[in-house]
Amino acid sequence: MHPSRVSRCACTALILLVGCGSWGRVGTQPPPAQGETLTEILDLGSIYKRIGRLTAPEPIPFVADAAFLAGPRDSTIALLGVSLENRYLAFQREGGGFVAHYRVEITGAPAAGGASVSSARDQTVRVASFLETQRNDESVLYQDGLTLAPGDWKLSVAVTDQGAHRSSRAERSYRVPGFPPGSVSSPVLTYQSKGRGLRATPIGIILNPRGTIAYGGDTAMAYIEGYSLPGPTLVPVRLLDPRDSLILEDTLRYVGGREVESATIRFAPDSAPLGELRILVGTPPRVDSTLAIVSFSQGWVVSNFDELVTLLRYFPSSRALDSLRHAPPAERGRLWKVFYRGSDPNSMTPGNEALDLYFGRLAQANVQIRGEGVPGWRTDRGEVLVRVGEPDEVFDASPGNQARIIRWSYTQYQLTLYFTDEAGFGRYRITPASRAELERVVARIS
Repeated sequence: MHPSRVSRCACTALILLVGCGSWGRVGTQPPPAQGETLTEILDLGSIYKRIGRLTAPEPIPFVADAAFLAGPRDSTIALLGVSLENRYLAFQREGGGFVAHYRVEITGAPAAGGASVSSARDQTVRVASFLETQRNDESVLYQDGLTLAPGDWKLSVAVTDQGAHRSSRAERSYRVPGFPPGSVSSPVLTYQSKGRGLRATPIGIILNPRGTIAYGGDTAMAYIEGYSLPGPTLVPVRLLDPRDSLILEDTLRYVGGREVESATIRFAPDSAPLGELRILVGTPPRVDSTLAIVSFSQGWVVSNFDELVTLLRYFPSSRALDSLRHAPPAERGRLWKVFYRGSDPNSMTPGNEALDLYFGRLAQANVQIRGEGVPGWRTDRGEVLVRVGEPDEVFDASPGNQARIIRWSYTQYQLTLYFTDEAGFGRYRITPASRAELERVVARIS
């Protein structure tokens, strides 16, 4: 099994090339789930952990997932995919571009004791511009496989930035399944799928480690293998929302009589409700499943339309944004596409840099500004951070025992803002004069 590093742009293009079967809608689409809080939306680690992904904290946050498929003879291949963001790697200028070096170590340790299995590889990322080094979307994909015996294992992934000598690690316990004749694999979310006919043939898929699917975006795919099926076999597939309501259903048709037979299902993300989705394959007593999240973007997981509109309160106003605020449910997918494309400053890149920057600042405000009784992005200082970024200088300008005053200075904009805590409870409000100066600058740079 060879590791792979694939750009998000390449993955999106390849999705459209593979697939069989079509989904059929069941009943009426239910309203979007309301379970997430705005704080949780900005805490991606908690969301990915909830759907069973391996998540690592800073200094190199990453998300990883394991997929299990049949290996040679009675073994199982644990295929691990790792999702990284360029901005957490230390790039250095080389030639006409920038380069970063990282190392991924994958280890499987049997729960009952015994010898571990591991794989370690050095990787290189090359980009053409400094802007690409700052990407905060899924800009790097790595995957590799371990050959394991069925049973209980602990799988761990460690990523090391070789330029900055920093590393992060994540681990999780798994029940590694076996695949006897007549069985099928769990559905595997992929960006690219290439079928195979033998257990010993290398696996030709590219995993979607995060399991996020962009609402209104390209077709999503799930890959399922059948093993030595005795003859023509029908395998039901169902898609459920968090309340176990049936959203979509399909049937996979296997010819049978082959050591490995592959099938790919695909569905349009805007045909399913926003939020957490469960894909189930098979009939009782053996039903296998995987979890995914349909979100407005794969870079920041927002899966509730009303919360999305609330989060965009500081984004530069436009006719497209206004249309989102009044969009009827049936028009939300179409109007979101219009807004997303219209607000994208560079249509040649796979992401929307303006929205990526905006949501990154929202998360930053929540982390840096605490203690005012509301999430950081809803405070006056949080609003300023989101709208114009971090200040070049922060100074406590409090005059003795009087009300506390904080001064923020921005050299680029020749802007000085004052925040006062007149009640002494740590709740800082921007002064009226500073508010006028802020609006003046925002009007100029928007």
